[in-house]
Amino acid sequence: MKKPAVKSVTKPSVKGNPTLARSSEKSVKKPIVLITGGGIGIGRSTGHSFANAGYHVVVTDVLVKEGKAVVSEIIAAGGTAEFHKLNVRSTSEADSLIADIQKRFGAIDCIVANAGIAHKVPLGKLTDEKWDETFDIDLKGMIRVIRPALPAMKKRGAGAIVCISSIMGIAYGWDEHVHYSSAKAGVIGLIRGLAVELAKDGIRVNGIAPGYIRTAQLLSEKHSLGPAGADKAGEFIPMGRIGEPDEIADVVLFLASSAARYMTGQTVVVDGGLLVGRY
Repeated sequence: MKKPAVKSVTKPSVKGNPTLARSSEKSVKKPIVLITGGGIGIGRSTGHSFANAGYHVVVTDVLVKEGKAVVSEIIAAGGTAEFHKLNVRSTSEADSLIADIQKRFGAIDCIVANAGIAHKVPLGKLTDEKWDETFDIDLKGMIRVIRPALPAMKKRGAGAIVCISSIMGIAYGWDEHVHYSSAKAGVIGLIRGLAVELAKDGIRVNGIAPGYIRTAQLLSEKHSLGPAGADKAGEFIPMGRIGEPDEIADVVLFLASSAARYMTGQTVVVDGGLLVGRY
């Protein structure tokens, strides 16, 4: 596995955006990471972790305000970053964005496929449309971003891809979230398949299966545990608490680094001991 290439970060092609302009006032040489769903939660923390490690961070999300805020935070801390609105359900948007990044920077060093939804829907109300929406974002949305980046990665002979799954996809189901558990199980299959096919090209593909992490999704009373339920969950986790987004982000950074150079096709469970202690 080759080390990430060092690239000159120049002014993004998007005009009229002061957040983007501030990120490129001076030219710097850095590896490039693209993060989907980078505006909140795990994606936000991952952006900060990579920025602190010296990466130029490309934050993407459908949440424009939140995504731009992450870029501003990274720049204020001395890093470089840019935001692009991206709906991972759109193949054309993904293709165009990857082409633009590669035109300016060359091959992307790391892709963090994090964007996803987890809406609570009981089986009696689980329509084809809702099933397809979840799979289109949580699973197909990953390949849409990964696929156009592969030719340049292959040509360079290096690259790292990290996909975010869930303990709900690797170990047990989640009532009223059949579509979500199924899609996240599919992510694990995606990781394995890509890892085998891309290993000869120097591209590593790994994933993370987070447990209960303090994100907007977990704290939603409509779709998940809610604040009180999240605190209660900590009581049956061996480490005595739920996780924080930065505790996932740091593992993402490890999987992208040379420290994990002989790892591919693996999905790492990060859950405070939940699975081994309870199941």
